[in-house]
Amino acid sequence: MKKAELRLTGSGGQGVILATIILAEAAFFDKKKVVQSQSYGPEARGGMCKAEVVIDDNPITYTKVATPNFLLALTQASFNKFHETVTDDAVVMVDHTVQVPEEYRKSHNVVMIPILETASVVIGNPMSANIVAVGAINEALGLCTVESLEKSVTGRIPKGTEELNIRALHAGMALVKASVGH
Repeated sequence: MKKAELRLTGSGGQGVILATIILAEAAFFDKKKVVQSQSYGPEARGGMCKAEVVIDDNPITYTKVATPNFLLALTQASFNKFHETVTDDAVVMVDHTVQVPEEYRKSHNVVMIPILETASVVIGNPMSANIVAVGAINEALGLCTVESLEKSVTGRIPKGTEELNIRALHAGMALVKASVGH
């Protein structure tokens, strides 16, 4: 596996930190090396939020994400701030409401999918957007097994919401399969 350096961004309260924790834990369950970190904007809820995870088969010698080869942007502000920080071959996943310039789409591997809408409309819970995103990210990158992801999700979400969150996880996977024609 190529070393994955993921940066997940959005606004506080969208669950991007939990999403990186789930991805890191699932990769750990699959015997990979992981490091996870996060930072907030000026406000905890509503301010810009960034969380990062490094996943590799080999020991990780540098624990920060310098130049991500994956970016998730759930908001326009987070895309605007971080889209220039990625490697040339990075996968850039954005919610379909984010305006991505045509020239950027032509020069980068951009996956535009309805993450927030899927959480609200399909799953019926906007708070599940981060789990939809986790499913989409893993489907796009193949970081870990579905079994490990499900185990991590059910261990990290509030008790009683397991079924809803597993549906959200699989809905995210389906979004990527549909967008790339798998």
